[in-house]
Amino acid sequence: MGNLGVPELLIIALVIVLLFGARKLPEMARSIGKSAKAFKEETKGLRGEDKDEKAADQPQPVQQQQLPQAQPATPAEPPVQQVQTNGVVPQSVEQQQNKNA
Repeated sequence: MGNLGVPELLIIALVIVLLFGARKLPEMARSIGKSAKAFKEETKGLRGEDKDEKAADQPQPVQQQQLPQAQPATPAEPPVQQVQTNGVVPQSVEQQQNKNA
């Protein structure tokens, strides 16, 4: 099985050309190349994740952190609520009371 020579490879190439046609071969080669490139990028990503996991397992040196300075307390304003009106103009409570009166 491992003894493929030049004549055998030429016969295999000829059969492939006859089966798929000369027009389809460049498209197939491009798609195989894109698939190989995507596979290579994914394996690089997996290798990078392995390195990150190993680095996370190792203890980190203890560093002193500076705390932010305290800010004086300021009264917070209540959040503004937005009402979905579906094209209707909202009226204030006073306008609604004047209508009802």
